Amino acid sequence: MPKRERVMRMSVEQPLWRALTGYRVLTMLYAVGLFVSGYDDFDRPVVAFVYYPVLCIWTLVTLPRVASAANCTKRFLTADLTIAVVGILLTPLAVTSERIDSGGPTLPSIWTAGSVLAFAIKGGWRWAAFASTPVAVANLIQRGAPAHDTVHNVILVWVASIAIGYVVEVARASERTLARALEIEAATRERERLARDIHDSVLQVLAMVQRRGAVIGGEAAELGRLAGEQEVALRTLVSGGLTPVSRVSEDLTQGAVVRVVDEDPDDDGPVDLRTLLARYAAARVSLAEPGAPVELPPAAARELAAAVGAALDNVRRHAGADAQAWILVEDEPDEVIVTVRDDGPGIPEGRLAQAEGEGRLGVAQSIRGRLRDLGGRAELISTPGQGTEVELTVPKKGSR
Repeated sequence: MPKRERVMRMSVEQPLWRALTGYRVLTMLYAVGLFVSGYDDFDRPVVAFVYYPVLCIWTLVTLPRVASAANCTKRFLTADLTIAVVGILLTPLAVTSERIDSGGPTLPSIWTAGSVLAFAIKGGWRWAAFASTPVAVANLIQRGAPAHDTVHNVILVWVASIAIGYVVEVARASERTLARALEIEAATRERERLARDIHDSVLQVLAMVQRRGAVIGGEAAELGRLAGEQEVALRTLVSGGLTPVSRVSEDLTQGAVVRVVDEDPDDDGPVDLRTLLARYAAARVSLAEPGAPVELPPAAARELAAAVGAALDNVRRHAGADAQAWILVEDEPDEVIVTVRDDGPGIPEGRLAQAEGEGRLGVAQSIRGRLRDLGGRAELISTPGQGTEVELTVPKKGSR
């Protein structure tokens, strides 16, 4: 059966890196535009003529560096912050004192905030606080005195970068939690699938060997006893000891990655459920079905038929070989309903919960588990002395 790999990728961090890339380019153009429009305010424009080409080349060349956390190394962050701080400290050498006193922008202007934000996205709020400090000191040195507008801008950058860093840390923690939840869900589904398959084959064979060995006696009785021990051990393993499916986890800074391999339910087109249920018809099993095809996706049809088979196995095991069973198939507009009824002694109250606690997963997994995975439901009605009825309902659309 062809396989299909479904990849679930979660990352609220990656859009921040893309936004930072755009921010650096736009603020670079903004800083150059301020220089061009305020050229008359520059006493020594040669300083700006040297600094701005360096700023532009650095910004454009390092765009891949701010595309992801993996590329944004500590060495790059240090060099980037250095260019911002140097630009701030060069401002008094390039512009007039009147421009500085009036609160005019520095050479890198708001481009500096991009360097601090890179620290915040990369390392969280602690890195943001660390990067904001030299920027604040450079701004105070550039002004020569802690003016009101300078202090205001410094505090604004400080608070904003720390807040963004904190949000990134919370987002990373949420991604790890969600990835773990998806891993547990995938492991649980795989364990239930294996439990159904084992119940339908290996466990039933071991149980049969145990019963036949006890009847035959002699060496066969010993073989039956060993089979019974292995059945108990295997039931315990199936009910709680299977190893979870592996999770492929890439760099957490790129977002958690969980891969689940499942069968493609639409590979071969719809399947007529009647053809799958026909093999269950026998002298003591009556099958009543519609005259028209009952079409379901292949995976849904197979699982529903397997659930019917599990219900019939329970009839033979608990109601006896002479019990009569009936299968009724109803093709509704939005769902398919299959009812399995027998004339056995019924199930005592509380017996299903007790069996599930003992690791006997016939009803819990082979029937209810299958229907739950299909997005349907399984209802069991049993009255002692009046038989048992199992109603299996599967939606036609959206069957998983």
